[in-house]
Amino acid sequence: KHPHLQNNNNNNNTQKPRLVGDHTAAKPQPQQEEEEESSENSPSDEDSAWITWFCSLRGNEFFCEVDEDYIQDDFNLTGLRVVPYYDYALDMILDVEMPMEEELTEEQQEIVESAAEMLYGLIHARYIVTNRGMHAMYEKYRTSSFGRCPNVFCQGQPVLPVGLSDLPRNYTVNVFCPRCHGLFFPKSTRQANIDGAYFGTTFPHLCLMTHPEMIPAKPTQQYIPRVYGFKIHSSSLYYINHEEGPQRSNNSNNNGGQIEAASSRNSSRKKRVPSSSRK
Repeated sequence: KHPHLQNNNNNNNTQKPRLVGDHTAAKPQPQQEEEEESSENSPSDEDSAWITWFCSLRGNEFFCEVDEDYIQDDFNLTGLRVVPYYDYALDMILDVEMPMEEELTEEQQEIVESAAEMLYGLIHARYIVTNRGMHAMYEKYRTSSFGRCPNVFCQGQPVLPVGLSDLPRNYTVNVFCPRCHGLFFPKSTRQANIDGAYFGTTFPHLCLMTHPEMIPAKPTQQYIPRVYGFKIHSSSLYYINHEEGPQRSNNSNNNGGQIEAASSRNSSRKKRVPSSSRK
């Protein structure tokens, strides 16, 4: 939960009970006072905006901060009212004081928080295909914030996030390698649970088309399977089953069906009694 929505209980620190005659416990050490002052002076999560807080959460490193001007433009939010508690979720994202917040039950409050995350994710998918959003994601790409390609021959090529669907709750996010064009799961399990619709199917490819200087050359090497140092021949079942496995299985199923049909016809013919034997 965002700290704005929680009760501020951080100041109710439990202290060690003071013993009778213990005069050292009454006066804190100077180092402790400095630590307390530094913790009070340091910017807390309560002072940060909801967008900054959300993007700083562990596992949300793939997200960039969407400009509030972009969110406040109703045109950019067209078609997103399908999100439950849309108005409450939008106010939460923009840190707008909600006068009706006190009337929400705890269950409704949790729904609003979940709706705010979904709404921000869908807005994020639209924002990152704009010039400003693409630039923000490009800065993350430069620092390899999205991870690196696990393909050995890609030599640590930075990857870009991509979704397999533009509709939420269908697929989780994947990472796309611009070098080998491979699709992989994110390295972090927290990131692997993010909805892929929050990044969409367009972003990495449009980003590379917009910035062709980002496009790396394809790997010059390719892995060749060997057994005791010898290449496996292309006529081996190792390759035949790999390349034609699904097709071969379908053909075998079809052939099996044809064989069963033929056997059933033959059996029916055998059951027929010749006309000469009827006399």
